[in-house]
Amino acid sequence: MKKAIVLGASRGIGKAIASGLSSLGCHVIATSKKDVDTSDLESIKRFVKQQKETDILVLNTGGPPAKRFSDVTEDEWKHYHNQLFLGFCLILQKLRIRDGGYVFLISSGVIKEPSADLIISSAYRLAFTAVLKVLSKDFAIRNISCINIAPGAINTDRARQLGIKKEDMARSLPMKRLGEPEEIGNFVASIVEKEIKYLSGIVITFDGANSNYVL
Repeated sequence: MKKAIVLGASRGIGKAIASGLSSLGCHVIATSKKDVDTSDLESIKRFVKQQKETDILVLNTGGPPAKRFSDVTEDEWKHYHNQLFLGFCLILQKLRIRDGGYVFLISSGVIKEPSADLIISSAYRLAFTAVLKVLSKDFAIRNISCINIAPGAINTDRARQLGIKKEDMARSLPMKRLGEPEEIGNFVASIVEKEIKYLSGIVITFDGANSNYVL
């Protein structure tokens, strides 16, 4: 039985991924903030000491508030540096991914199209994307696939926290609706179920054709 650790699995995309992997018969460790807080380095150290290794790791966490550069405080830079960057780095250093496994990162469309209103997320999610890209080559030697999923407008609590009104946003999107967390959950489960391994070191934009960039 494959073991899967899904961070931020109490709701939204993380919960949907945990459900999808459970449906495959994986033993899923679905964490909430009380289990492991990626902004708290001591919390991370305790968690990886308990878990030690896994076949599937899903790096997922809540995002920062919507703020422009001039409004971000020094404490916020430090807090989200840990939550979105350093915390994930420590997990990948300390938690062993078994041969033939998977690392999924749930990032954001802002890694390709930075947002002035989401400057913290744009900065740190892109920084960790670079780390995962480099590591994907090392992991490939052990047949471990690294996949970065960059969601756009998804129907989650996060969208509502950012002040997105579902109906207004839907009208502006090509598909006239927000994506559903279950779509990402099913996508991750399908990759694991079909043992798709050569899809590694890439960013998959999950935004219903809303973005304008080509690559």
